[in-house]
Amino acid sequence: MSDDPRDDPTRVTNQPSLTTSKGTSWLVLGAIMGAIAVVLLWSLQQVNSTGVAIVGIVAIALLYVAMVEVRLLVRPARLRLLLMAVCFGAIAAVGLVCVLIISTSAAAPVT
Repeated sequence: MSDDPRDDPTRVTNQPSLTTSKGTSWLVLGAIMGAIAVVLLWSLQQVNSTGVAIVGIVAIALLYVAMVEVRLLVRPARLRLLLMAVCFGAIAAVGLVCVLIISTSAAAPVT
């Protein structure tokens, strides 16, 4: 066994989803996460029509399209998978931030 810590199979950066995957799992997970976020934001848009939900839905859709484009156009496997993981995290972050903005604006007292 090597003493080099970069060869440790338990390191996050050495996981198969970031080293050997073709990216299909990221697309499936991104579609599931995006669908959940879009449904949630759409239902919140019905409650609070400030436009934050629509902006969030559009951003999530664009991020998913970016994931598909990265999957099709970026050739180095590790870079492609890293970019897809970043897009997945951005989908989750956009959904969370939009829900938090909508919930705080709905909870704010009307003066």
